Amino acid sequence: MQNISEIEELIKIISKLPGLGPKSAKRIVLKLINNRDELVKPMANTLAQVYKNVVRCNSCGALKSNSNGCLNCENIKEKYNKICVVEDIADQWSIENSNIFQGYFHILGGTISSVGQRKEDLLINSLVERVNRDKIEEVILATSATVEGQTTAYYIQDSLKNLDVKITKLAQGLPVGGEIESLDDGTLFSAFKNRSNLVSNSD
Repeated sequence: MQNISEIEELIKIISKLPGLGPKSAKRIVLKLINNRDELVKPMANTLAQVYKNVVRCNSCGALKSNSNGCLNCENIKEKYNKICVVEDIADQWSIENSNIFQGYFHILGGTISSVGQRKEDLLINSLVERVNRDKIEEVILATSATVEGQTTAYYIQDSLKNLDVKITKLAQGLPVGGEIESLDDGTLFSAFKNRSNLVSNSD
């Protein structure tokens, strides 16, 4: 292969994407080069717009446009009394696509024990603020069934212990070590339907 620095750099970048290695990245780069008018130009323009205009909401962690308010936590059309807490945006999308849950989402941005992640880096304080401000009746902890996910769930439960809110956790159908985004709709449905009550501070 010719040593062209721009191509080499693009292969390195694409190979960092989930599920892709150097060989897959090379095939993708060749596809892009061979279809530069249909793929490269519109992709470059779209990526530039996404980089410029799409950010994470500081309150709930969902993606939003710079020019608009957050449709997740500032929803004026629907008023919900439930918040589903997930680790990342991929988990939110998986649950949304299943049409299982009707309510607000709260995207933490990782787990406490993740490499380089501290509880201070996650949107846990803003979760407490949202529950208190929006009179939320139930918080559903939809963190993964990994050690990191469970550690994060326990910390959130402790952070909410002084609020009058029901805290539940996804139950049957969520395998030990499983990640939310990899689950099928049937498994997610079972996990939501059979979620267990962790604590209720209304008693």
